[in-house]
Amino acid sequence: MFNRTSVALALVAFGAATFTVGAMAETPWQQAHPRRTEVNARLDHQNQRIHNEVKSGEISTGQAAALHKQDRQIRREEHAMARQDGGHITKLDQRALNQQENGVSAQIGK
Repeated sequence: MFNRTSVALALVAFGAATFTVGAMAETPWQQAHPRRTEVNARLDHQNQRIHNEVKSGEISTGQAAALHKQDRQIRREEHAMARQDGGHITKLDQRALNQQENGVSAQIGK
């Protein structure tokens, strides 16, 4: 029914597929960590709010540039924190980043 060669080839193929999937899953930057996702979703939402405020004339392009600069700094900090913690951020990191985002958020639309 099955000869040794076909069984051996099937095992090799299975092992290679398992190794490839396992190696990809262990890459920290490919994993969506809930705390990182939440922080980055807030940054994306704030970016959209800034664009909307400029469109509606509520803030100037100069004010928008300053707000975008602050958001980029928060995003760089989030990346640095994730690099230090194996691809995720701690609850304390998340709290600190959210406080910074709250500060930027309060400036949007003033």
